[in-house]
Formats: sequence, structure tokens, C-alpha cells
Amino acid sequence: MIIAQEKKQTNLAEYILYMWQVEDIIRAYEFNIDKIDENIIKQFNQPEDKRNEIKAWYENLIEMMKIEKIEKMGHLQILKNNVNELYDYHVFLLTKGKDSAYNSHYQQALGNISEFRERSNATQENNDIEVCLTALYGILMLKLQEKKISKDTLAAITTFSQMISELTVKYKTFEEDKE
Repeated sequence: MIIAQEKKQTNLAEYILYMWQVEDIIRAYEFNIDKIDENIIKQFNQPEDKRNEIKAWYENLIEMMKIEKIEKMGHLQILKNNVNELYDYHVFLLTKGKDSAYNSHYQQALGNISEFRERSNATQENNDIEVCLTALYGILMLKLQEKKISKDTLAAITTFSQMISELTVKYKTFEEDKE
């Protein structure tokens, strides 16, 4: 919860990736709040009232995941909405914003996005931003498992990372200017 709040304010893409990991942690602990409390929440060096707040946050996520029937796979609708917000801003930058720096990052990533979409059996319904985030999350999981990642894959992922990084910086500025 603490990390999620910070990431949501500073970098929406990192927030989404973090929350996807939280969803997987909840699944790994079989939606058992006692296991999550013992293995995750108690590890936070926080006062009891803050740990209770974190526990309530996890309980809420568990309930939302059950209601949305994503116990086995998939993502919370609120996170899908966040991905779509980034995608909408991505489209804005490419069309109305005519941002040459961002467009350059996108052009560098475009071939890799198409290739990843094809290899991962993603459909056209999976927008380019979702494809990039899914690839970045997959690499994160491979690194956590200490699996070997080819140089070509790392090069492709770097184009995604640069594009998403540029997008989130511009999106944060855009959101701050709206306030």
C-alpha cells in the first residue's frame, strides 16, 4: 500500500507493474489474508495501526479480485483503466501532441511491439502500451527467477522501457498541469 501510493503519484507505469505483482502475490498466497499478513505485512516496519491499514488494503484487493473473477489470471479493472489512460495519452502524443521525441521512441519500439504481440499471442485488443507493460512485467519476473534473458530480448525491452519512461514523464506533467 505504501509503495503503491508513492508509485501512483510518481510514475503510473511503475504503479501498474507493481500492482500486477501484488495481484500475483495475492494469488500465490491463495487469497489467504493470514498468510499475506504473516509473510508480507508484518515485514513492514510500521506501527500497528499502519499495519492494520495495510492489511485492510490487501483485504480490499482480495475482495475486488474475487468480485471481478480474476482469481487465476487477469488484472483488476481499475488497473486496466490506468493502462488505457496511458494508451490514450500515447495516442494523443502521436497525433495531436505531435511530440517528436516521444514519436522517435515509439518508432524505435514499434517493430519490437509487433514481434512481442505475435510471440505472446496478444491480440490487437491489447493496445501497444499494454503489450509493452506486459513484456516489462515478464522480464521482471524472469529476473526475479534468475532466468537467462537473451541480448536480443533485452535490446527489445530497452526500447519498451525508454518509450514507457518518456510516456510516463510526459503523462505526469500533463496530469499536474490539469490540477
